Amino acid sequence: KCRLDEQKKLLSKTLKIVMFPNFWSVLYVCEPSSKRVKPLSRVTSLASLIPPVKAAPLKRIGQTLQRSISFRSDCRPENTAPRPWGRQIAPSITKRRDSKLWSETFDLGLGHMLSSEEIKRQEAIFELSQGEQDLIEDLTLAKKAYRDPMLKLSIMSEHELNQIFGTLDSLIPLHEDLLSRLREARKQDGSTDHVGHILVDWLPCLETYNGYCSNQVAAKALLDHKKQDHRVHDFLQRCLESPFSRKLDLWSFLDIPRSRLVKYPLLLREILKYTPNEHPDRQHLHQAMNMIQSIVADINTQTGESECRYYKERLLYLESGQRDLLIDSSRILSCHGELKNNRGVKLHVFLFQDVLVVTRAITQNEQLCYQLHQQPIPVRDLEWEDLQDGEIRLGGSIRGAFSNSERTKNFFRVAFRSGGQLQMHCFQARDAFNKQQWLNCIRQAKEALGSTESDPQTAARCSDCSADASAECPQMDLTDLTLTPVKT
Repeated sequence: KCRLDEQKKLLSKTLKIVMFPNFWSVLYVCEPSSKRVKPLSRVTSLASLIPPVKAAPLKRIGQTLQRSISFRSDCRPENTAPRPWGRQIAPSITKRRDSKLWSETFDLGLGHMLSSEEIKRQEAIFELSQGEQDLIEDLTLAKKAYRDPMLKLSIMSEHELNQIFGTLDSLIPLHEDLLSRLREARKQDGSTDHVGHILVDWLPCLETYNGYCSNQVAAKALLDHKKQDHRVHDFLQRCLESPFSRKLDLWSFLDIPRSRLVKYPLLLREILKYTPNEHPDRQHLHQAMNMIQSIVADINTQTGESECRYYKERLLYLESGQRDLLIDSSRILSCHGELKNNRGVKLHVFLFQDVLVVTRAITQNEQLCYQLHQQPIPVRDLEWEDLQDGEIRLGGSIRGAFSNSERTKNFFRVAFRSGGQLQMHCFQARDAFNKQQWLNCIRQAKEALGSTESDPQTAARCSDCSADASAECPQMDLTDLTLTPVKT
């Protein structure tokens, strides 16, 4: 910095700013001049010399940052901040799985002999076969790259690994059998005439999925808990950074069988779509379609009941009066997740078959439990109201009175009157979509309860089929257990 009194002793200097591609440079160019120089004391900073740039609103910037953080945590877990005990791992090249097409794999000059419909049929059959091969590779990878090393290195006990991986070992030979049958049915030119009879004979084996899918809720909870152990976290992080993982975490591999199961109806529908009416395989394909839909519905029901039992066992009652027979008798968990009240307190709310339960998530004996916050609310007597944005008043502090509009969005109200006393809750959902999911689940639960009361035969049927009350609720994504409504 040149002081004003020093300028008189030096040659006149002109302050120039030169912009290079990646930085700004301030140059003092010495040149004799008789021009009057602007005193540097009036230039408080370099920022005052740069033309102002119109900044985006802070609200919009905040939303962008929040969105990028969400994407980073959900889709790019490798970029998450390292734990204090974690080691820095050099980035590696991701091994990606190339998609294959039948027409590209078997280039034997048949293209001109087959109709476009038949080519699409062969593509659909090949996709079924290729999907089985990919599934076998992923399940084998989960066993050899995750389970076996963690057992050998004593990172987790055998009992814990059995709980997390469930019956995964039994699924590998099951799909190897189907893949072998499909390959045997493939002719030398790469085409396949019949697959319906193979599927009709093989599909009953999928009953094995009952135990695996029913265990997933407990497996996910245990895995999330064990990640707090620095040895487990470090091992999983190293695997995640390795090329073989394709940037997928362990739970992504453990959830692949469930994803494959619900994809079978779509694959069969595609094959059936391009199978001519007069084709002899069409009858078997129809039979296979009915079988897989029934199997998936049955597994889905049993998985939902298992999940419902899991959360009921983790409810904590502060007093005996909070116990409700409606909770004990519930077999359906329509939806559950984290909501906030009008004071910003986080609550975990469960909508069971016949009762709404408001809890607070706590940790007891290193296990996540749910302590009842208020008296359970029977769905029969539940009243609900969709609140407009800005309608709710945030209570408890002066801060709430001057809160911005973001804090008063996505609220809805539930109320229950018993014995002249009114119990009311104002809940704030994560976003507008999540709020609508909750309202839809509540509405469907009340409609299902009303139909069972008006039709005793329907009530008898619902006691055997736990999927009726939430038939339109989205399937829960087990990678995010806290907010997603559940289809049981």
